Amino acid sequence: MKLPPLGLYIHLPWCERKCPYCDFNSHETCAVPEQRYIRALLRDLRNDLPLLQLRTIDTLFIGGGTPSLFSGSAIQMLLREIAALVPLSPTLEATMEANPSSADAEKFCAFKDAGVTRLSLGIQSFDDIQLRALGRIHSSDQAHAAIEYARKAGFDSINLDLMHGLPGQTVRGAAADLSHAIACEPAHLSWYQLTIEPNTVFHKQPPQLPAEDELADIQQCGEQLLARHGYLQYEVSAYSQRGYNCRHNSNYWAFGDYLGIGAGAHGKISFPEGRIQRFAKRRQPEEYMSVEQENFMGSMRTLDQGEIFGEFMLNALRLNAGFSLQQFVARTGLDSALLEPRVHSLYQRKLLEREGDMIRATPMGRRFLDSVIAEFFPD
Repeated sequence: MKLPPLGLYIHLPWCERKCPYCDFNSHETCAVPEQRYIRALLRDLRNDLPLLQLRTIDTLFIGGGTPSLFSGSAIQMLLREIAALVPLSPTLEATMEANPSSADAEKFCAFKDAGVTRLSLGIQSFDDIQLRALGRIHSSDQAHAAIEYARKAGFDSINLDLMHGLPGQTVRGAAADLSHAIACEPAHLSWYQLTIEPNTVFHKQPPQLPAEDELADIQQCGEQLLARHGYLQYEVSAYSQRGYNCRHNSNYWAFGDYLGIGAGAHGKISFPEGRIQRFAKRRQPEEYMSVEQENFMGSMRTLDQGEIFGEFMLNALRLNAGFSLQQFVARTGLDSALLEPRVHSLYQRKLLEREGDMIRATPMGRRFLDSVIAEFFPD
């Protein structure tokens, strides 16, 4: 089994305030223990070195939490030490998430100097009323300032995270918010629907969200608006100007491999004999930082055939281009014949389509993607 590309995910788990819709492993703090946490990250990475299997890191993603709470000097030290530990591709894509509330012109310049090549800004909305409803602590003016800081720091690859289907939002309101984002001319937009997740404040006290028909109209209107302005949809919620696809996330969706370091970080690693393992690191930051030896792992398991089959489809069918049979075999080690009965059934129902060796969801299949993907998991 040929090993797929390898990414590195780094989780920085602190934020200024936990948003009511957020189910990520994030923790409120007034002061980030930068040096102590970075030392733990580097110990964690050293322990994972055997999992690299002599491969080069092609992409790197610093997520959170709010990574921009860390100082520029801390990120510079972190990336310098990582470069000394693992081989990094000369064309490395290094993404870092940042929030407008912790944006700073000098800090963004330091991130760029550290080797960050792509900045992802958590805007969520340009409507101050919606920002308050979402529990965000920045304003629309701060969002604009963050974009300007990023540009002045020299970032030409900027992503804006933007939500739709917000409390009380109409098609007109969603289109206006999206138009506002497009007018900022980012290279990439992550435009995704607000969903109510378990173990969140919104799950306990759900807001009034738009009805299903209105959500469908918002989606259709937004896709048309983005296409008119040159944003190509390449995944369910990812749109980019030509040449600015997020390579790190694309590797996830193509069932590539990735190491995960940091509190609660997840990873997926393939081995030449066909074994695929998923793992997660200890979730609580204090416990994670207290680990001295080789006990960062919170869990690790080897996927069985049914899980590999289902997880590949869960990821690959999110891509507008879909996947090839050759890619399925290369990434899973499974026989492509396993696909045929279910693919044929979904093809008959006009939920999947085939073009040569390629299989992808139809427009209707993308609308009901959860149901399509469920067909590939064990009962």
